[in-house]
Amino acid sequence: MFSDLAFFSFVELADASLHGAYNRWHQLDHRPENLALPGVAWGDRWARVREQEPAHMADSAFAETDFVAMYWFRSPIEQSVDAWDRLGEASFQWGRGPIIPGVERRLLAFFRPVKGYAAAHALVSPEVLPYRPNQGMHITLTRYPEPHGLDSHSCFGWEDTVLMPELLKVPGVAGGWTFSFSHAQQHTTLPFADTVGHQPGELRIRLLYLDGEPEGAGAAIRSTVQHLAAAASAPAQAGEILFSSTLSTIVPWRDW
Repeated sequence: MFSDLAFFSFVELADASLHGAYNRWHQLDHRPENLALPGVAWGDRWARVREQEPAHMADSAFAETDFVAMYWFRSPIEQSVDAWDRLGEASFQWGRGPIIPGVERRLLAFFRPVKGYAAAHALVSPEVLPYRPNQGMHITLTRYPEPHGLDSHSCFGWEDTVLMPELLKVPGVAGGWTFSFSHAQQHTTLPFADTVGHQPGELRIRLLYLDGEPEGAGAAIRSTVQHLAAAASAPAQAGEILFSSTLSTIVPWRDW
């Protein structure tokens, strides 16, 4: 596996007038500095598509999420994350973030990659998907109260053998990855608030890479998930969905 750890950030920026400045900072300053670190394999950020959300979204803390960012880290993980932390502190001392006015970070957490999947038409392997251009993502964050219980085990097996293979057939889906919660971010110097207090494995992310128009692909993904989950052969749902949404790629200058 090309990366043993991934970081996810869910950001809310209530004042829409700040979106342009935030996007410019992230894409022209923060992200390039991060990608230049030897221990960062890749990183990107996407904007939420304000589509009709599933009625069963359970956690209002994520309801107003505007952006999702993620970074993949190379081994040795401890050294890679330490260098990343040092860059965050240096950026603050330069007066260049990452503590930005108006930004509320609803999730700051590290996840372990579970498994990658690639659609046949994408041609590339799952490990290459993060580097392949995309039009957006579809992300689902689920909480499993008993992450090592038998019901959770059944859900994970169904996701791997039934759900993901069917989602790879959805037009516009290039592939995906699943992730299991490792630990909350605890920055060595910056005063980020704790955003989660879950046990390892309690949170799970399903991330789909989109090479089709995001809104249409997102609707097809939701329909496929609902259809398969309603089948008699589907396992009982052991988790609750905290956030599920389509995300669009942010094109520099055009989307600011």
